[in-house]
Amino acid sequence: MTSPPAAHAGRGFPWLVVAGVLVAALSLRGPIVAITPVLRQIEADLAIGSTTAGLLTTAPVLMFAVLTPMAALVIRRAGAELALLLSLSGVLVGTAIRALPGFASMMLGMVVIGAAITIGNVVIPVIIRRDVPAARVVLVTAAYGATLNLGSLLTSLLTAPIAQALGWSLALVVWSLITVLGLVLWVVHLRRSGDDRGERYSGAAPAGTAVRKGDLDPEALTGPLPVVAPGRGTSFLRRPVTWLLLLAFGGQTTIYYALSTWLPTFVSDELGLGASAAGALASLYQGVGILGAFVVPLLARFTAPLVPALVLCATWITLTVGMLTAPQLLWLWLSVGAIGHAGGFVVIFAALVGVARSDAEAAGMSALVQGGGYAMGALGGPIAGALHEATGGWDALLWMLLALAVAYCVLLLSAVLSAQRARQHGAGS
Repeated sequence: MTSPPAAHAGRGFPWLVVAGVLVAALSLRGPIVAITPVLRQIEADLAIGSTTAGLLTTAPVLMFAVLTPMAALVIRRAGAELALLLSLSGVLVGTAIRALPGFASMMLGMVVIGAAITIGNVVIPVIIRRDVPAARVVLVTAAYGATLNLGSLLTSLLTAPIAQALGWSLALVVWSLITVLGLVLWVVHLRRSGDDRGERYSGAAPAGTAVRKGDLDPEALTGPLPVVAPGRGTSFLRRPVTWLLLLAFGGQTTIYYALSTWLPTFVSDELGLGASAAGALASLYQGVGILGAFVVPLLARFTAPLVPALVLCATWITLTVGMLTAPQLLWLWLSVGAIGHAGGFVVIFAALVGVARSDAEAAGMSALVQGGGYAMGALGGPIAGALHEATGGWDALLWMLLALAVAYCVLLLSAVLSAQRARQHGAGS
């Protein structure tokens, strides 16, 4: 029987669980971003074009959109602990497959990595809410988001130097050492808490916990993508705010993955830097995101809902306009833009929670917005590669990113204002 949160709180802070979760989080974005500093080398060695190379980051993001319902089923059947072990093991297997010669092996490895990460995306927030005392859930969730960015930072910063010494294929394999460390920590946790191995996640509140609609919060929806029974809580499909949120989230993920995929290559081409220096500069985009993971939630908590949305819009516009007009100041534009990509989840899902009329509707909206948004985001990498391949430069891509940023701002502000009007008319009560 699952213990209520009060029982967990009484045991003290679960340091081993949190350490295992945070180390595991290093492997939930890093393996995807790791290929970007060496993408030009991969193109040359595998004799593929930029459009095809962009598919390498598309595959795992597409898995996020398609396989989340299956991931939720795995968690229900296997339990949270074993599901996380399966996730990390899958990342290791995918990394090994990716190291085999040939583009097909690399693509298959990325698919396996994406499928494995999908399970981790769903299960880690479940573990946090189950095992961490209620007063610390938001802090640990923010630390989890920051650690996702840390994993991307490390791989962006260090893959190219490692590749110079070992070759790009082995450089990608080196990051599996972090995954192994995550597995070791989680196995130790399992051995120390054998009584909890039989727990299963059902999606319901822990026993003895009263769930009120007012308890819904963005942190409860931005990690797992809830699975809702057909026919239940689907009235949100007829509400314009739902589609505004979907398109806003899709715009954000498209910009993020288009930029992340090609950023080191752009830096190398435009600023004339070597692979290591380009990766180091590009890593700012992931590194400052660690700060953004804490800053934007604070704004959302202490200011009017429109304020964080306006801040996000300003960061995306500053980033895209700055890259077009003054690429020599790229370090500044990336530092500003990182706040936008780190905080978008909070603003979008805070608006979603505010307009949801029930728990079932909130879960269904979350599923639609995340699933559709990641499906759109999966197109970012190959579209960006196709534009670069067709034009031989980066201007077309930068103009596309600016257009997407403007559209994103219109959609996001419209969604937030629509959510405010809905709350004022009692739609969220």
